[in-house]
Amino acid sequence: MNQRPLPVRLSWYWILQLAGWNFLPLLLVSMTFTPNGGLDRGSLAIAYWGVAGGLVLSHLWRRFLKHRIANHIRVTWKTLALGLFVLSAIHTPIQYLGYLIIKPFGDVHGVAWLPSALLFWWGVYLVWTIFYMLVAYLRRTTRLEAEALQLELAAREAELRALQAQVNPHFFFNSMNSVRALVYQDQDAAAQMIDQLASVMRYALQSGHHDTVPLAAEIEAVQAYLSIEKIRFEERMRISVDIGPGLDHVRIPPMSLQTLVENAVKYGVEASPTGSDIAILARRNDDGTVRIEIANHGAIAPFTNSTQVGLANTRKRLALAIGVGAQLDLTEQGGWVRAILTIPETA
Repeated sequence: MNQRPLPVRLSWYWILQLAGWNFLPLLLVSMTFTPNGGLDRGSLAIAYWGVAGGLVLSHLWRRFLKHRIANHIRVTWKTLALGLFVLSAIHTPIQYLGYLIIKPFGDVHGVAWLPSALLFWWGVYLVWTIFYMLVAYLRRTTRLEAEALQLELAAREAELRALQAQVNPHFFFNSMNSVRALVYQDQDAAAQMIDQLASVMRYALQSGHHDTVPLAAEIEAVQAYLSIEKIRFEERMRISVDIGPGLDHVRIPPMSLQTLVENAVKYGVEASPTGSDIAILARRNDDGTVRIEIANHGAIAPFTNSTQVGLANTRKRLALAIGVGAQLDLTEQGGWVRAILTIPETA
């Protein structure tokens, strides 16, 4: 069984309680101790008598405040003032009893000391209450921030899963269309395509449980998909894959390259009578970011709603899974359309 770290298991309330109340005797020692006279043990004893009473009364006061805060009952200044008066009114006779028993200064006469004693203990409990309310406020704020962060993470994960759920059906639909087109032309090739499709489907289903996957795993799935399309398009589709050293473990959202490669096949190979080259390139930039590029011959054409949704989906998944440093750009230059993924070094 895993134990929580020691700082978490410690009761910081009692640590601060004991430290705070022991400040009074320590202050008294520093004021009364002299090299010649030594320590006034009677004064120290009566001080710790007050500490014992203070520990009990402040703990009861804390339970009262904690109950009201937990039940969302407003703690008004009137309530605090009345509570402090009651505490000082209780603690003063408790301290008086200590003087009668310990007699640090002999017998107690008269009641002239009563107003100053009441005021003193009222001030002590005022300071205690201010510190307690401050700590309670800070703890409540921290807890609310933690709960808000948990809700944000849960919402982020739910959105990521929803976006991932949109990708897989879209991919399967396109792949099954390819199988259907081939099954009437070449049954052996169609059977081979189904085997490749099963491999890609297995990857898609397994990777769907993760926010990110290694680039090497994604490239392997993309190559299986391109093998499917290669059976369909034959010499019209020419493929090159060049992954730089040390990039196999870079993390990217699953099926993110798949969407871009599908677009390259659809608008590069399928749209051209002579087909197209499809180049997949991954390199580390000078600034430490990773550049992953999917390029095909052609021009940026007005995309269908499906393609626009696919690109928007990929951008959202990049932002959710990796962060704002990740981006997807689509450019056209020199007869090539390039989809460029930029991944931060920490991905």
